[in-house]
Amino acid sequence: MTFTVAIAGFGWWGKHIATRLSGNERIRVVSIVEPARQRHPEIQALGYQIDLDLAEALARDDVQAVILTTPNPLHEEQVIACAAARKHVFCEKPLGLTGESARRSVAACKRAGVTLGIGHERRFEPAMQALMAMVAQGDFGTVMHAEAAFSHDKLIGVPPGDWRRSKAVSPAAGMTAMGIHLTDLYIAMFGRVSTVQAMTADRILGWETGDVVTVQLGFEAGMTASLSAVLYTPHFMRMHVFGSAQWVEIRNDTHPDTPGGFAELVLARTGEPHVTRRFGWTDSVVANLEAFAEAALGRADYPNTHEEMIHNIEVLEAIALSAAHRETVHLAAPAAARMVS
Repeated sequence: MTFTVAIAGFGWWGKHIATRLSGNERIRVVSIVEPARQRHPEIQALGYQIDLDLAEALARDDVQAVILTTPNPLHEEQVIACAAARKHVFCEKPLGLTGESARRSVAACKRAGVTLGIGHERRFEPAMQALMAMVAQGDFGTVMHAEAAFSHDKLIGVPPGDWRRSKAVSPAAGMTAMGIHLTDLYIAMFGRVSTVQAMTADRILGWETGDVVTVQLGFEAGMTASLSAVLYTPHFMRMHVFGSAQWVEIRNDTHPDTPGGFAELVLARTGEPHVTRRFGWTDSVVANLEAFAEAALGRADYPNTHEEMIHNIEVLEAIALSAAHRETVHLAAPAAARMVS
């Protein structure tokens, strides 16, 4: 059974998804929602129909789900609209900009009985899945600490006035573009975050939100972690988990949107030679969308739970708050973050 979708938004990521789904045997794109008419020739060249607004797509009988690749501040309103129309909805990250916003989106989907997917494709990378399995199986002994980075220079040409430069809708420099993928992975492996310390800087770009973010996290389970995201440096992706029995580091040659290259996993145990495994590039973006389709069709559970989706946005909100005030933020469970003087 082919799963039919509309894609809302034909910017960088909407175009990428539309291109990658072309010819997919499991998911068929039946329309692109794009009000900007200057983009229509490119959409038509891909062979897709065009809807001028989301309401048109939601009224279509041949649309089972909507993939949202729209600016951050539109996500809550659009998720709720999709749920109200009884359409499954896949939302590009971030799900919201506050924990309360994420909770409202999740609640709307639960009430409507529709599946909510989220654009955290890094969970679908084979090397990352191998690492997550080792954590779940207890191979690390006691997890002590983790370090992660996700940086690139793909966005340095964003024009003045673009929403990605805004502190209000793209808070804490590279968090909503890259860093939020790292917190999603941390939450999947280690559970809830209890404390956040974050800093941002503007080194080159002159964006209101900054171009560097660095974060220290404490988890309810006791381990610590750090992450960084830099918006003006060559591509760099790394995840490193340290345990009492072993450590594992993963480095990725390429971005999820760029076929080719490898992810290299290195495992170390005391007194033993390092073990290295190489994983070829796979289309983790499409793998995520296919998992969403399987869940919407009732064939499988979706890997990201609602609780994880909401908590990741609580962490994002806490990071933005910590960076703004240069203070530690403590996250209450399960309430939103609060500031400690």
